[in-house]
Amino acid sequence: MKHYLIIMAIVLPTVLNAQKNAQWRGEGRDGIYHETGLLKVWPAGGPKLLWNKEGLGKGNSSVAIANGKVYVTGLNKDKVKLFVFDLKGQLLAGKDIAKERDESQEYAGPRSTVCVNDGKLYVYTALGELLCLDETTLNVVWTKQLFSDFDGRNIEWAVNESPLIVGDKVVVTPGGVKNNIVALNKNTGALIWSSPGEGTMSAYCSPQFIGDQAVPMVVTSTADYIIALNVNTGEKLWSFPQTNKYNIHPNTPLYCNGMILSATGYGKGAVMLRLKDGGKAVEQVWENNELDTQLGGLVKIGNYVYASGHEKRFWFCVDWNTGETRYKVRDLAPCNIISADGMLYCYTEKGEMALVKPNPEKFDMASSFKVTLGTDQHWPHTVIHDGVLYIRHGDALMAYLIK
Repeated sequence: MKHYLIIMAIVLPTVLNAQKNAQWRGEGRDGIYHETGLLKVWPAGGPKLLWNKEGLGKGNSSVAIANGKVYVTGLNKDKVKLFVFDLKGQLLAGKDIAKERDESQEYAGPRSTVCVNDGKLYVYTALGELLCLDETTLNVVWTKQLFSDFDGRNIEWAVNESPLIVGDKVVVTPGGVKNNIVALNKNTGALIWSSPGEGTMSAYCSPQFIGDQAVPMVVTSTADYIIALNVNTGEKLWSFPQTNKYNIHPNTPLYCNGMILSATGYGKGAVMLRLKDGGKAVEQVWENNELDTQLGGLVKIGNYVYASGHEKRFWFCVDWNTGETRYKVRDLAPCNIISADGMLYCYTEKGEMALVKPNPEKFDMASSFKVTLGTDQHWPHTVIHDGVLYIRHGDALMAYLIK
């Protein structure tokens, strides 16, 4: 009995932590959702629609799911409204929480995904306000205006970053000259560290955490650089030039076994970096100028990367180790992409939802259907949770049974 209690004391906090936390693009911010038993082919017309809700308002934020609740934000006049649904689609709460980019501006509404962590919700508005809310009451615990509090600067199409939680820190990019990237105490909002980075503005990117090196780090993209910081101190470890004609780099860096892949749009392409000296330095391994993924993300399956281009409107399969383009086809692009149970889920800008088998030899689409509900751009990244595929299209949220 004593040994059993010891084991439970070790295992239970890990299980509870896994149940509590939800963030942008899955557990590793790599677009991989750890589900099994999912359909390999969908019925004609698409999988069963379990439920849908309209009335979210404008916005391109994805859903976050934790503790039996679905969180998503939308625009209500000039406010960001937080919606909370149960897993059957019943509305549990709806609350205006902050000012938001309104209808007078192009691409109105929120785009940052809610981060759920240890009983709190973290919401970042397009106007630069970061809020921490109590998960149960939805009351504001603390708030920071990153532009006025940390000499930050908003970008042309406004903030697109989803906050990153590492330990007791929430990491965000105000984009200031002095306070370029900051870490705040997730419980109080107090400043833990600030880094000037390279002093360039933010670039629509959500940061990535890398914890398997001698120096644990945060890696993100700003207007002209890929930057790595010591997550404990904010010390800059290295930076690597990354530019395109509009300084737009929305993709979270993709990490695996000491290698970092960063892709950007507008014809610029992708670069693979290798960490050296325990993470304190970096070197370029390869560059692929075709793989100009703009905002759809990339997914690594085995030794291959799958993604779609932006100006180069192809579906790509690229060798992770060499950067060689294995093939490119004029299907699906541009689209955003996630993966679960050995399949790729691709949501195109034209509203097609496709199920694709990863195959380094040829493009292999298993099924597809058209998303007909919703409004505006088909940009929000999809999410898979407990055998259900969640698609947000502007004003509408849909839940499809894929198990």
